[in-house]
Amino acid sequence: MIGLEGIYGITGAMFAAFAFCQALDGAWRSALFWGCFALLVGAGSYLPDLYSGALVLVLAVLGAMGLKPKPVATTDAQTRERSATSLGNWLFLPALVVPAVTFAGTLLLPATHLVDPKQVTLISLGAGALIALAIAMTMLRASPLRAVQEGRRLVDSIGWAAVLPQMLAALGGVFAAAGMGKVVAGLVVNTIPMTEPVVAVITFTLGMALFTFIMGNAFAAFPVMAAGIGLPLIVGKFGGDPVIMSAVGMLSGFCGTLLTPMAANFNIVPAAVLELSDRNAVIKVQAPTAFILLAANTILMALFVYHR
Repeated sequence: MIGLEGIYGITGAMFAAFAFCQALDGAWRSALFWGCFALLVGAGSYLPDLYSGALVLVLAVLGAMGLKPKPVATTDAQTRERSATSLGNWLFLPALVVPAVTFAGTLLLPATHLVDPKQVTLISLGAGALIALAIAMTMLRASPLRAVQEGRRLVDSIGWAAVLPQMLAALGGVFAAAGMGKVVAGLVVNTIPMTEPVVAVITFTLGMALFTFIMGNAFAAFPVMAAGIGLPLIVGKFGGDPVIMSAVGMLSGFCGTLLTPMAANFNIVPAAVLELSDRNAVIKVQAPTAFILLAANTILMALFVYHR
């Protein structure tokens, strides 16, 4: 049965290829950074915790020092424009294949019993990315080495921020295991009088947005806020619906995602890829939407979470 380990292995191999190319060019700091990350992704499930922690520390030190990658040779603007003109709308085919394969795989693969039913969507996403890569290489008549070099060029333009979402998600797990939720609950109860159900709702949605802003990842913020406010207060004390609490709470956290540079894959990567002069341009555009959605989510939860 195919599980996430296969996807991790392929992803680790991709970053290992980036590291190998950096080493060939003499960019040893970048090569070591992406090599350590490749080892964590590809073999993290088999490494002792101490070794994984040591690799994370190496990544942090190298990121603070600066990776200093070497430039990657690529096609010029005129060549890319001619290629885009000749392909026309077919240029979007690889990008559309990824969601199409993911959707189809999510619906059809469980019946085959070939994949882990708990991870079918992520496995379908990985399969979609591989199929899209094969299509793109065929359309552009590009070799696998060229694909690796272009992938490396994109990762180099993003830098260490490419690994930030994974690290922040891991940090959320550490916080939850350390009992951070109980600490948050104690601070909240001692600071804000929880005599009204609506107060718990407002505290929870705002707290989800704030913790996500700090940690850069709503999935990392949710265990802390759910353990501190959602479950003991909204569900336990006031009898709220845990499903609505969870769903709207996550949406509230995503509002914080729109506002923070810590969510590098959403807010910093697009600015780097588009070569925007202002690295916070994406956040500035998203900010009004984030505040409106946060208010709407708070109202929705207040209206529906206590009505089963």
